[in-house]
Amino acid sequence: MSGESEIPKGWIFTNLGEVCELKNGYAFKSTDYLKDSGIPIIRISDIGEGKIDLKDCVRINEDIEYESYIVNRNEILVAMSGATTGKFGIYRGDEKVYQNQRVGKFKIRFKEVLNNSYLLYLLYSLKQRILKDAYGGAQPNISSGKIEELPFPLPPLPEQHRIVAKIEELFSSLDKGIESLNMAQAQLKVYRQAVLKWAFEGKLTNNDVKDGELPAGWKIEELKKITFKAKKIKVKEQEENEGFKYLDIGGIDNSKLKITSHKTYQWKDAPSRAQQIVEVGDTLFSTVRTYLKNIALVDKEIYHNQICSSGFTVIRADQNKIKPKFLFFYSTYQGFINSLNKLQTGTSYPAVRDEDVFSQKINYPISLKEQQLIVSEIESRLSVCDKIEESIILSLLQAEALRQSILKKAFEGKLVPQDPDDKPASVLLERIKAGRESQQQVEVKRKASRSTKRASQERTYEHRNS
Repeated sequence: MSGESEIPKGWIFTNLGEVCELKNGYAFKSTDYLKDSGIPIIRISDIGEGKIDLKDCVRINEDIEYESYIVNRNEILVAMSGATTGKFGIYRGDEKVYQNQRVGKFKIRFKEVLNNSYLLYLLYSLKQRILKDAYGGAQPNISSGKIEELPFPLPPLPEQHRIVAKIEELFSSLDKGIESLNMAQAQLKVYRQAVLKWAFEGKLTNNDVKDGELPAGWKIEELKKITFKAKKIKVKEQEENEGFKYLDIGGIDNSKLKITSHKTYQWKDAPSRAQQIVEVGDTLFSTVRTYLKNIALVDKEIYHNQICSSGFTVIRADQNKIKPKFLFFYSTYQGFINSLNKLQTGTSYPAVRDEDVFSQKINYPISLKEQQLIVSEIESRLSVCDKIEESIILSLLQAEALRQSILKKAFEGKLVPQDPDDKPASVLLERIKAGRESQQQVEVKRKASRSTKRASQERTYEHRNS
């Protein structure tokens, strides 16, 4: 979009501010919020990708002061700050709603020039540019002025309608494919847990296991009876300049259940949570928000005898009784997680204690050989899942790339054919702007005339009463 030579005849480059205005919302007081009654307030957290979700919205009593902040059906909103910065949504409801502060609303100045759906797709295509212009570091903010300054290609209105129709046709097919991929992804998650459930019920290695019963040679035991506790370290006893690798929750990828990064410190700069020595074979189990499954196996020699955060329970197998990988897979099993979820305490950082983890009971075969066979069966099946997952992720990325390609072609004038009978956008825009300016001049003269007349009447009144 760098030059007018790149767009078809009849199109024009203009700024968003020429054809629409981005208006910020009202600064409602949180102390006035209601939960179950009143008028819904759309906050930045209520704006999803392409939609507005009022399921968790707050409400407020109706007031004439808020009337200029009503959001009408099909109006486009953007989150202008916070974690959702740059997300666009279109309000599809009929219920009266208000617009909160830092929620931007696009108000089209000339509906005879700009189609609302064309604007929505245009904004999607400009999203990366808009995010790049956001400022504020950890809490980026979008400037309405910067968005209004953005140049964009404006085709004739009939062509905008054709472009929107073609985009929606192509996106509809694309969305069906994405829906199928997402469904397959969800089914994989179910299958992964099913594999673990079968494994820890003994069904992967025993043919005739009755529901609710364990196979012969299996037992139920508290975790603490088959594990060792990690050694604690005293920071004050360490050499100040000695370095170490530090593992914390931020270095765990909970989608892959792997350690993906670590930090390096000297003891003089050590975090207060650097308290536990880890060994290869340990399972690191995050005790904060256990449902997030920040869990990983220490499987690299570079982490042997290094340090981890006290935010983990370090599960170390007594290898005379249980295989480390068997314990790791058991710690990721939803049945194990669910029992710990119920024990969490705290509001801001719900967590369990080490004692809660070690008091959990697990099913396992006494035979180390059978444990290893179960681990091999799990790895074999989950390896297939991983390959399918990689294929799905690649397909989703390709789908998003195709979506961006469709938008790029649309706003280069290459998605639908041009119609020579369409009036050029420049002609219509200038005509409407001229008409509005003329009307504004008439209004200014009318106000000036009324003001002059009122002043004359006031002088006559004063003269009569003097």
